[in-house]
Amino acid sequence: MQSDSTPSSAPRRWPRGQKFVLSVAGEAADQAHRETVNGSRGSGRSSLDAALAAWAAPFGVKPTDGVLLGELRGQRRGFNDLASALETSGIEAAEVKAAVERLVVAGLAEPAPLASAVAT
Repeated sequence: MQSDSTPSSAPRRWPRGQKFVLSVAGEAADQAHRETVNGSRGSGRSSLDAALAAWAAPFGVKPTDGVLLGELRGQRRGFNDLASALETSGIEAAEVKAAVERLVVAGLAEPAPLASAVAT
């Protein structure tokens, strides 16, 4: 995790194999994201972009971060899993890591207990 002396803009270092899950707030945000997308169908790209920006603003995340909520829905997934799942969407691994960080900071995603910690 991040130490108190590390600037908040520095990326957090997660343990190898760290997986993430949706928090309770993340589940509600995911539902709201799906409703936003579905409600904007057929209205054009600019309407969708505006609706997603309005969805993201209260959480302090980017409009594109909602896609990761869907990837975490009901699953424990790590950076590699998420990057592979989103590769065809043109989202690069570095952006996946940045998005997960934003979701964790916003309280929408949380690190799952490591398997080694659960086994003890």
